[in-house]
Amino acid sequence: MIIGLTGGIASGKSTVSQMMGDWEIPVVDADVIAREVVEPGHEAYEKIVQAFGRGVLHDDGTLHRKKLGSIIFNDEEKRKKLNSIVHPAVRGEMKKQRDDLLSAGHPHVVLDIPLLIESELEYLVDRTLLVYVDAGTQLKRLMARDASSEDEARSRINSQMPLDEKKTRVDAVIDNSGTVKETRNELTGVLKSWGIG
Repeated sequence: MIIGLTGGIASGKSTVSQMMGDWEIPVVDADVIAREVVEPGHEAYEKIVQAFGRGVLHDDGTLHRKKLGSIIFNDEEKRKKLNSIVHPAVRGEMKKQRDDLLSAGHPHVVLDIPLLIESELEYLVDRTLLVYVDAGTQLKRLMARDASSEDEARSRINSQMPLDEKKTRVDAVIDNSGTVKETRNELTGVLKSWGIG
């Protein structure tokens, strides 16, 4: 089974992702792949340099994320251009890693994709699992994690699809508002209901 794991900022998706190791289920992480595909030598890196020029590089030739971020932040067309380069590269690498793990004999694989629903990538997986927290807990955790003000934290949370909306579009929900033990118990329940473990 291919499980699509998703969540929101400060919802605890990484915690649940790590817990998958208890079941020896390998995790393919979209965020890690997104960093790898834009490294020198990769096709996406070459396309970014062609599209945005060498001004988005550090002196050592690696991608200057802040410079690139400031270019695309206020320019919808340039953001679309960047996404049209990076997203297919990430999807391709995720599929490759997923298929390699299945070929190696793993019966289950987790695809950890923060924007699973927003990017309409449900077709890549058999079941979808959302790590959920209530709005108050999400705000408190984000402020504590990033030492950000309430306004900054709210702004970042509001830039994402609300977790309450995501809840209606997944196969199962793990409420991570409580303790780690409670979250682990919920995950165990979901996996067992899916015939895992």
